Amino acid sequence: MSETTTAAEVAAPHRYTAALAADIEARWQDFWEEKGTYEAPNPEGDLAGDAELVARPKKFIMDMFPYPSGAGLHVGHPLGFIATDVYARHQRMTGHNVLHTLGFDAFGLPAEQYAVQTGTHPRVSTEANIVNMRRQLRRLGLGHDQRRSVETIDPAYYKWTQWIFLQIFNSWYDPEADAARPIDTLVAQFEAGTRQTPDGRSWSELSDVERANVLGEYRLAYASDAPVNWCPGLGTVLANEEVTADGRSERGNYPVFKAKLRQWNMRITAYADRLLRDLDALDWPDAIKLQQRNWIGRSEGARVDFPVGDEKITVFTTRQDTLFGATYMVLAPEHPLIAGAEDGDGTGSLVPDAWPEGTHEVWTGGHATPAEAVAAYRKQAASKSDVERQAEAKDKTGVFTGVHATNPVSGEQVPVFIADYVLMGYGTGAIMAVPAHDTRDFAFARAFELPMRCVVEPTDGRGTDPATWDDAFASYDAKIVNSSGSDISLDGLGVTAAKAKITEWLAARGIGEGTVNYRLRDWLFSRQRYWGEPFPIVYDEAGVAHALPESMLPLELPEVEDYSPRTFDADDADTQPETPLSRNEDWVNVTLDLGDGPKRYRRETNTMPNWAGSCWYELRYLDPTNADKLVDRDVEQYWMGPREGQPHGGVDLYVGGAEHAVLHLLYARFWSKVLYDLGHVSSAEPFHKLYNQGMIQAYVYRDSRGIAVPAAEVEEHDGGVFYYEGGKVSRLLGKMGKSLKNAVTPDEICAEYGADTLRLYEMAMGPLDVSRPWDTRAVVGQYRLLQRLWRNVVDEATGEVTVVDTEPDDATLRALHKAIDGVAQDMANLRFNTAIAKVTELNNHLTKAGGPVSRTVAEQLVLLIAPLAPHIAEELWRRLGHTGSVVHADFPVADPAYVVDETVTCVVQIKGKVKARLEVAPSISDADLEAAALAEPAVVAALNGAGIRKVIVRAPKLVNIVPA
Repeated sequence: MSETTTAAEVAAPHRYTAALAADIEARWQDFWEEKGTYEAPNPEGDLAGDAELVARPKKFIMDMFPYPSGAGLHVGHPLGFIATDVYARHQRMTGHNVLHTLGFDAFGLPAEQYAVQTGTHPRVSTEANIVNMRRQLRRLGLGHDQRRSVETIDPAYYKWTQWIFLQIFNSWYDPEADAARPIDTLVAQFEAGTRQTPDGRSWSELSDVERANVLGEYRLAYASDAPVNWCPGLGTVLANEEVTADGRSERGNYPVFKAKLRQWNMRITAYADRLLRDLDALDWPDAIKLQQRNWIGRSEGARVDFPVGDEKITVFTTRQDTLFGATYMVLAPEHPLIAGAEDGDGTGSLVPDAWPEGTHEVWTGGHATPAEAVAAYRKQAASKSDVERQAEAKDKTGVFTGVHATNPVSGEQVPVFIADYVLMGYGTGAIMAVPAHDTRDFAFARAFELPMRCVVEPTDGRGTDPATWDDAFASYDAKIVNSSGSDISLDGLGVTAAKAKITEWLAARGIGEGTVNYRLRDWLFSRQRYWGEPFPIVYDEAGVAHALPESMLPLELPEVEDYSPRTFDADDADTQPETPLSRNEDWVNVTLDLGDGPKRYRRETNTMPNWAGSCWYELRYLDPTNADKLVDRDVEQYWMGPREGQPHGGVDLYVGGAEHAVLHLLYARFWSKVLYDLGHVSSAEPFHKLYNQGMIQAYVYRDSRGIAVPAAEVEEHDGGVFYYEGGKVSRLLGKMGKSLKNAVTPDEICAEYGADTLRLYEMAMGPLDVSRPWDTRAVVGQYRLLQRLWRNVVDEATGEVTVVDTEPDDATLRALHKAIDGVAQDMANLRFNTAIAKVTELNNHLTKAGGPVSRTVAEQLVLLIAPLAPHIAEELWRRLGHTGSVVHADFPVADPAYVVDETVTCVVQIKGKVKARLEVAPSISDADLEAAALAEPAVVAALNGAGIRKVIVRAPKLVNIVPA
């Protein structure tokens, strides 16, 4: 006996220990890989295979793309991966052809920032991270089809990302077809004259540049000069969705400013209605659907023109019924009609050289001219985030532009202001202010001494003079008043009728129309970074954008010496981006033959955002080796096509975090719909069923300075928590992560207990969709479950199988089939914690019963736990004499006769107090149960001859007697 060998180990050399678990797990992982156990055959193509499997019902199960972090996995990361693996294993065992794999979303900012900091090329560090994560994931026994795994940084993958971009670039949204169509169909309309050009000239009269500009107004991918979110600290622009609520970058937490730059955009707004409408048929959490609906922000109203000299200000309003109450107007500081005023030269078309006579002093902001006032205010507004601008600040700010507009219904001249509470990102960037009936307008009017007019009759007794009010009156149920003009009157109408009447009146005069507005903005698709997909676009000498032909794809990311973006002082808004690719002159300036002879071109030097590769990866999983097509049509139809209950098709189960409710999910839905419209896929939606897993949390310990200290180096005593180096620390439940010094790696847990124990613990911690705290001390509970399971099948002293070929007793059969019935339901509904509880209950029953376990029961117990703890299940299945893998064994089916209890306990109450308990048949009728309860001696004694007013029977579990 060695010094490290214990007596228990000598007595039980075949006990299930961490060492034995490690041996079992490594052997079966090698076996699965060698035999291709998890390979899912396609009906067509290079991955076509087993016809019998293809003939089964299919099940496509996916996890959200992981990012290959340099820190590797902590135990919080694989929660969703283990859950989908358990579900996929159960689906295989219930007769499905299951596609389950995992790739890596490897472009993006984190890898580039790490590369900049360390001097390591992002490809080198990213590929090393992928190798490490693959090792960690393999150790968990995840049943992925490794043939299908993809990496977004592989040119063979991003060739098709670029190809999809070109499909979008070469498409337009045809409102008559309510679908995307090839841009050539639009050109044909212009050529035939069935669609007019903007200035009325024939298509043949337009120059190449003019034609490109016209088509750019229709293309689903287009470049434009527009206000963007510029982040100097990152050296790049950001999409709206990448800016936090407090106006800072999602990554890095840097300030974000508005700037006007030429950038690529995706016309996702064309799909706003379909993105809303198709949510109804998706099996998604209601909270996620609501977030998408709110982000798209559909609202019905009217567009109304307010003349201003030779110009007009167009507003969108949902309360056109209150037009007679509009006493002033407000433009966003970025509104194009005042562009140029920031230079102080008065070149904005709405900004005069001098203040009109009689201008109120409070309107000027103390400036000598309108141009000065507007320029100063625009600079002030540019330093605020959109959230700050819309916050309910006590003091309202703004400045008069120096011009008046005409209210189209009353003819009244109303002053035009700019104010930061109006944004260009919603509506038209201009509002008609009805201060009597809008809280913000009311506060602004009071601050600037502007008139108010009541046009919606108050129902709270305040009267109709706004000068006496403390706040605006807002209502959709009151009557319209004070709203009569020379040829229209809304007085006495309800809001709905008034809106319809005024909208018709506006449309008849060509000064307005009913319309729908959306909060959704087009998707900003450019990034001034290196580590991303290059755009397959080149520009000719006239600046016209040309798509590269498919034969030139992939356009590979060039090697550069300096891949750092130029960053600036985080607070310096007056800066411009400089892209790393623009410094590579040999790559940027090229001679190409695009079909009309060799010419010089300039490449696009922005790269695509990190969202691009994850917009379509579900399709590449289907057909990863296809070099000729995005995906084979038959293969896509098989795995993702529409079917009963899934009218738009899509992945059968998609599991990931709720934090992607808008960004990734909305973008992927948009790309899927474009590809569907163009006939490349049969599925109009990428993900039919979405499930959001919770988060594994951990305690964060901080010292008196607020600095996180290593969780492994604290201890509890004397009623507090102490860090051995620095005294008492605070403790708060939060995220798990390397920076918080509380990360626990799966490698640590696997080494101490084995991967099956880790899998069981993560699934047993609580409902999958609820966040839960990690407790390393509690892991041992699942370890002991596996030890007891092993002991019920294998002799710890000899290693021999101990099961017997005898029939189990009736009590064991009932315990077995109840477990089978319950686990089957729990597995199908992702209730893995309760499934484990039922397996534990059955295993404990066998342990308490003593003696050898019946082979029948042992085999079905192994099958029940196989999806959850596949390594030990595979080992025991083989030791029980089976030659095939447990992965493809049939999941047990419960015998209904044993699921139903022989008897149930019925509680008998008198006046709500329990007087007796009866053991009755589950199928007993109400009449028989009532008779049995009334005949029970304890009940007879309790009634003591009293009459009975009513007997309430809830067979088979309750009888409630109400005495007279």
